[in-house]
Amino acid sequence: MGDAAGNGLGEVGDVSAFMRATGLVIDDATGTRVSGHMDLGSEHHTPHGIVHGGVYAAAVESAASIGASLAVRDRHEQAVGLTNTTHFLRAMTAGSVRVEAVALHQGRTQQLWQVDILDARDRLVARGEVRVQNLPGGRVPGGTSHADPPAV
Repeated sequence: MGDAAGNGLGEVGDVSAFMRATGLVIDDATGTRVSGHMDLGSEHHTPHGIVHGGVYAAAVESAASIGASLAVRDRHEQAVGLTNTTHFLRAMTAGSVRVEAVALHQGRTQQLWQVDILDARDRLVARGEVRVQNLPGGRVPGGTSHADPPAV
């Protein structure tokens, strides 16, 4: 699937500058499972020389949000994050990691996703859960749609 807007995911999988900065590349995505990878290096470091936990939290949120949005796309709904709990289990300085997201619960109004980040030896580096709200009509909190200009 890659990291470009032409990845078959449409607007759901469009890659922002933020997502490019994290280095997350989506390899495959459905409404129940998302997989991807990241190559981590010094550009992801804290001042202490290890990968910043925010990189993992962002990957967890991104993978879960893409899958959740795909799950409700046919209903013309938008999935938005409510909570992101990410546990940092293994410090890394560099290397490739796999990102694997799976839907644990998909209800009418909410979804719960679990995302594992694993190193090249299949050791768990981080694990997160993201709870999302399914919003009708592609509306975002505050009552605006993506098509509406931001309030001034």
